[in-house]
Amino acid sequence: MASIRKRGNGWQAQVRLCGQPTISKSFKYKSDALLWSRGQEARIERGEPLDRNDDFKSMQLRHLLGKYAREVTPNKRSAEKENYRIHRILRHWIADVRLRDLKAHHFAQFRNERLQQAGSQAVRHDLNLLGHVLKTASLDWGVPVSNPVQAIRKPAVSKPRNRRLKPREEELLLQGCNRSTVNYLKPIIVLALETAMRRGEILNIKWDHINASERTLKIPITKNEHPRTIPLSETALTTLLDTPNGHSEQLYPIAPGAFRLAWDRLRKRVGIEDLHFHDLRHEAISRFFEKGLSIPEVALISGHRDPRMLFRYTHLRAEDVAKRLNDLESCQR
Repeated sequence: MASIRKRGNGWQAQVRLCGQPTISKSFKYKSDALLWSRGQEARIERGEPLDRNDDFKSMQLRHLLGKYAREVTPNKRSAEKENYRIHRILRHWIADVRLRDLKAHHFAQFRNERLQQAGSQAVRHDLNLLGHVLKTASLDWGVPVSNPVQAIRKPAVSKPRNRRLKPREEELLLQGCNRSTVNYLKPIIVLALETAMRRGEILNIKWDHINASERTLKIPITKNEHPRTIPLSETALTTLLDTPNGHSEQLYPIAPGAFRLAWDRLRKRVGIEDLHFHDLRHEAISRFFEKGLSIPEVALISGHRDPRMLFRYTHLRAEDVAKRLNDLESCQR
């Protein structure tokens, strides 16, 4: 919708359309303001680039972030996580900087402030997102904006986590699940430890993915976009088949955000510190090797296509390897 208002000795035209930033321009005569505003509405409806002479001067970074969240993010598998990231950035002062004023030092300051609140990997994700928003605006939306994100140093990649479960932590977690109102919490934790599946992979399990006769589970949607079928242990298969069959095609119809909150409450309730749900994947992969599975066998289950990445997830305990060596020596005597 267009609005015309008297301003000083002239007239200001403003155009507001859903999904587009407000654009405005001043004119000496009301008739010229009306003509311009109608022309701008027509350009937007036809999908043509806006007249940037005045519009670009008033556009802020938040306009691009909002458009990106509406048009680009919904097409991604990680849409929920990215939406959360965008809305957090929208609450930061950098979202109010005008596009014509954006410089590298703005993003450098943003980086430094975020590092006070989050780890280096999370800040790298924020900067990568901002860089892609600016790139998309320039290449696809016709916005004459540069990409200062490319000119700053990103935080160094943090060392990979090597957190494994300590003695009794698994027992504490499973016992704590009995006091949770989230019925799916315990089977999801058991499956993570038995299969090394990611949280999203577990939450996406459907009944027709299970092949009970062959003791396998199909995982059609994965992080690396390579579907896989994994073998199931007796515990994993029993856990899946014992899940109550409700009205949903998914075994565990719980939103990722709701599960994350339930996991955090469980961890705090049982007094376990610094344990991420993803650490259970590290634990499971390490256990596979401790049981004597080969690299190809573990890679089949975990979905790693590069053995070097698989080793990053493997954290063997020296005492466990020593025990296995002693067992092998005993068998040879």
